[in-house]
Amino acid sequence: MSKIRITKQFSFETGHALYGYDGKCRNVHGHSYKLSVTVIGTPISETNHVKYGMVIDFSDLKKIVKEEIVDVFDHATVFNKNTPHVELAKELSDRGHSVLLVDYQPTSEMMVIDFSEKIKQRLPQNISLHSLRLQETATSFAEWFASDN
Repeated sequence: MSKIRITKQFSFETGHALYGYDGKCRNVHGHSYKLSVTVIGTPISETNHVKYGMVIDFSDLKKIVKEEIVDVFDHATVFNKNTPHVELAKELSDRGHSVLLVDYQPTSEMMVIDFSEKIKQRLPQNISLHSLRLQETATSFAEWFASDN
């Protein structure tokens, strides 16, 4: 049977700052991110299977991505834990703000790598992560493809 790609799109609001960067993004700011998650697999061929004809139920993919990415990053501020921003992060956290400290510079490029690892770990064995596209602005995005990695 044919391999089919299934894509689900998500959106979330996240703030970040790029410590050491030489442009405006060194300041704390936010984006309305759009994440497209594409998986690949063979549609279920057993006619008596409840998910007959599906590669993966969109709701199952949604559950994985919401739990691993959207619910964690939405309306949070992300800082690299190895920068002086940890002082600001602590202050924000102490005031009840959602703060994430990550071990990478929180660029779209590094976030999409992080997201790929989180999603791959949760997919059923017969489904592979094909690609991710993280759109930061209307004209800027980062893409991750399994074939490149």
